[in-house]
Amino acid sequence: MADIHVEEFYKDVAIALAQLYATFPRRTNLFVEDIAGPDEPDEFGLHSKRHMACFGALLWLQEEGLLRYVDTIRQEALDQAVLTREAFVRLSAPAPQSLARKLNALPEEANLPASVQQDLSTYTHLLRAALKNGSSTRISLAVQAAFFTDFSAEGLH
Repeated sequence: MADIHVEEFYKDVAIALAQLYATFPRRTNLFVEDIAGPDEPDEFGLHSKRHMACFGALLWLQEEGLLRYVDTIRQEALDQAVLTREAFVRLSAPAPQSLARKLNALPEEANLPASVQQDLSTYTHLLRAALKNGSSTRISLAVQAAFFTDFSAEGLH
C-alpha cells in the first residue's frame, strides 16, 4: 500500500485532469478546495498540509508539461488553466481494453455502438470511472497508466 500522501496526490491529479478535460479547450480556474476539500487557514493564515499538497500537485502538473496556467491566485487556485497538447492527446487516447476491464471501466454489454465503445475506452474515461468508484488503488492505477506508461510500448504515437 502506498503512503497516504501519494494516494492523495494521484486523486488530486485525477480530479484536476478530469476537470480540465471537461472544459477543454476553454481556460478555467482550478480551485484547490474543489479538489482537496474545504480548508481553514490557521491563526497565521497558513493552509493545512493537505491543502498545500494539492496545490503542489497542481504546480507539479505544470512543471511536467501537462497543464498551463496564467497565474496563481494566492495558494488557492490556478488562474486560467488548460491542458497541454500532450495531456489532451494522452487523455483522449484509447487505453488497452485489458486495463479498462481490470479497472472495471468497461460495461459487460458488448452491444454498445462503436462511438460509445470508443468514448469508454479512453484514458479520461478510466480516470472518471476510477474517481467514481473511489478506490485509491484504481485511481492510482488509472493515473499511472495514463501518464507513466510509454506510448511506444503500446504501439501508440
